[in-house]
Amino acid sequence: MSTKTTLTPINEIERDWYVVDAADQRLGRLATEIAQVLRGKKKPNYAPHMDIGDFVIVVNAEKVAVTGNKNSQKLYRRHSGRPGGMKTETFDQLQARIPERIVEKAVKGMLTKNALGRKLFTKLKVYAGPEHPHSSQNPQSLTVNTIPGGK
Repeated sequence: MSTKTTLTPINEIERDWYVVDAADQRLGRLATEIAQVLRGKKKPNYAPHMDIGDFVIVVNAEKVAVTGNKNSQKLYRRHSGRPGGMKTETFDQLQARIPERIVEKAVKGMLTKNALGRKLFTKLKVYAGPEHPHSSQNPQSLTVNTIPGGK
């Protein structure tokens, strides 16, 4: 006797909203937890080819931390597409200018590199300060288990 695996239909997938406080959290550990929630990996009906994940709101992105000398040595690069259009800045410079981009790039790097990953990334909302405009969705608080240490 063979058993068949059943997939949850798209219109029956329940999506929750979670809010994560990034203050004094380690960037990589925070990003892995967020990527798992976006992907829906901890749900019992997880399927790798489907978008069954939840929405994640990250607040206090300006207070995210990195260990060691990454403040001055970690580089973020972007290219305009023109010859000589490579722009490079350090973690500290980007955190002072656009702190949301640091968390976004870390999480995006942990999602799949295809249309599904791009769709999952749209469910991530990152804000520099403690305020967010998604209170009507009644987001639940999501605790990220990080190991204390580093600078």
